[in-house]
Amino acid sequence: MTSGSGGTETSGSGDIGRTLDLLWDTGPRPSRGPKPGLTLDRIVETAVEVADRDGIGALSMRRIATELGTGTMSLYRYVPGKGELLDLMLDRVQRPSQDAAALGDGGWRAALEALGHATLALYRRHPWLLEVNQSRPILGPSALEGMEKVLSRIKPMGLSDPELLSAIIMIDGYVVGAARTLLYQEQAERGSGLTDAQFWEAQRPALEKAMLSGRYPVLAGLSEDTFGSGFDHFGFGLRRILDGLEVFVAARRATE
Repeated sequence: MTSGSGGTETSGSGDIGRTLDLLWDTGPRPSRGPKPGLTLDRIVETAVEVADRDGIGALSMRRIATELGTGTMSLYRYVPGKGELLDLMLDRVQRPSQDAAALGDGGWRAALEALGHATLALYRRHPWLLEVNQSRPILGPSALEGMEKVLSRIKPMGLSDPELLSAIIMIDGYVVGAARTLLYQEQAERGSGLTDAQFWEAQRPALEKAMLSGRYPVLAGLSEDTFGSGFDHFGFGLRRILDGLEVFVAARRATE
């Protein structure tokens, strides 16, 4: 389950009942449309492709219809509107991997670490997710299957059910922050025309002068690789969160 950000779009903004019918295939099936091969799956897949390529701001029923080579009204045979389509997209991209090893080969810690890396990869593939407010998600089969898989792996932590959910929320919150930072870096590079290395190189003369001034002795004494790209900041932070959970789990077991 992904939490998203304040964003430009909001999950659950369409007709909730109709969205659930579409997610769980419990509603009436659309009558055959004028364009052979047009299906709800194709509409959702095309919408995801547009959002991946051009951002969530480019998403509209007209744009999807153009991509599919059909009239806008044809889409309404399958999905009521953009709000419902967005929720279908969210569930589609959150389909969990069917690889049994996707959540690691070990216990709960390996599962949560794998979840963190998989969630970061999800945001990298679909950066528009960071622009969607998912504070009130519509839960479809993909979201529930993903939660089921994670919870089944971390249940042995021995925590209460709310605490287990909180552990997942904690990991997701950390990943959202890291993913947003990466996205902003990429946007800044495209917008400025400067690579990250060029950006910092432009500041080097001023920073070297500041370090020689004696006003910043701790900064001046840092090793040369401190700000290098070789250190895995994401992995370091994720492991420290898991270290904290490990201490908490051990303390809980000791009291029991």
